[in-house]
Amino acid sequence: MSSMTVNGSPVRFDLDPDTPLLWALRDAANLTGTKYGCGVGDCGACMVLIDGEALRSCLVTIGEAEGRLITTIEGLARDRSHPVQQALVAEQAIQCGFCTPGIVMAGAALIAKNRSPSKAEIIAAIPNLCRCGVYPRIVQAIERAGRVAARRETISAAPAPGIDASDAARAVPAMRVPSKKPAQ
Repeated sequence: MSSMTVNGSPVRFDLDPDTPLLWALRDAANLTGTKYGCGVGDCGACMVLIDGEALRSCLVTIGEAEGRLITTIEGLARDRSHPVQQALVAEQAIQCGFCTPGIVMAGAALIAKNRSPSKAEIIAAIPNLCRCGVYPRIVQAIERAGRVAARRETISAAPAPGIDASDAARAVPAMRVPSKKPAQ
C-alpha cells in the first residue's frame, strides 16, 4: 500500500506502486478534477501540487508519491477563492475548462513562490497546453492573481461550486483512510 496525504487527509492506496498518481486520484479517490489529457506529460491537464511543486501526475507513480503531500484542484480552495481561480474567471481566461485545473495548479505553485512574476516567468511556469488558445489571458490572470495574493488588488468572488467535495467522494473503492492506532 502506498501512503500519502491528499488534500490534507492521510490516505493509503491499495494499488500497484507503479500506478500513475493520476489514476489513483481519479479512479480510486474519485478526485476527477485532475484531468487525463495526453498521458505522457506534454499537456499539463493532470498537474497537481506535490510538496508544493506543480508536477504532472501522469508521470509520478504512487510509489514515488509515498509519504508526500499531494494537493489537487479539489483541495486547493473548496470555495474557489484561490487568487488564481478568481483571476482566471475575472480575466475570462477559461473557455472549455478542460485544461483549467492543471493551469490553476501550475499558477498556484508559481504565485506561492513569486507574487510578482514577469511574463517570461509565467510562460515558463505554465507549460500547459490549451486548445482554446487563451494564452494571453492566462498570463494576464496569473499577473492579476499575484497582485491579489499580495493584497494589492481584490476580485469579487467566483460562484460557489454546485457540489460539496465530500458528497462527490463518497464511493472511493481503492482508497483507505488509515485507522488511528491507540496510544501506547
